Amino acid sequence: MKVLLIRHAVAEEPAAFKKTGMPDDVRPLTVEGRRKMRRAAEGLTRVIEKLDLIATSPLVRAVETAHIIAKSYPKVPVAELEALAPGGKPESIFRFLVQQGQNVVALIGHEQDLGKLVCLSIGSKVLDRAPIKKGGAVLIEFDGPVVAGAGTLRLMLTPQILRRLA
Repeated sequence: MKVLLIRHAVAEEPAAFKKTGMPDDVRPLTVEGRRKMRRAAEGLTRVIEKLDLIATSPLVRAVETAHIIAKSYPKVPVAELEALAPGGKPESIFRFLVQQGQNVVALIGHEQDLGKLVCLSIGSKVLDRAPIKKGGAVLIEFDGPVVAGAGTLRLMLTPQILRRLA
């Protein structure tokens, strides 16, 4: 199984958005964030030829990112996964992945949780979190069971690299 971890694109600044009185869960991507993510999604298709499923955090900025990516992978379903929301449990994400079989699954979420999931997946003894830039992607491959420590880091792409690939 291949798991593509993608951090949501650039969203409105938290402090400025807080002044609207709306909850952070509905904080959207910026116009520039959407534009850059569309370009990054084009680049992503050059290194990841197919996706079988896109699972996203239910927060608006992640859902918007997931739909931008889905446009580059026609007919790939998008599903919300509560475990990808900030503070979600990695065990729940691993259980979800096991249910997907031997597919290529993209997970759209947030820092620091995604960075911790990377290190947990590959059994890192050095880092507890791999930093992922907004709009960046990390590919982890599981040759056997999808469990903590069994993954192999295959790619770590910044958003700038993805846009250059487009």
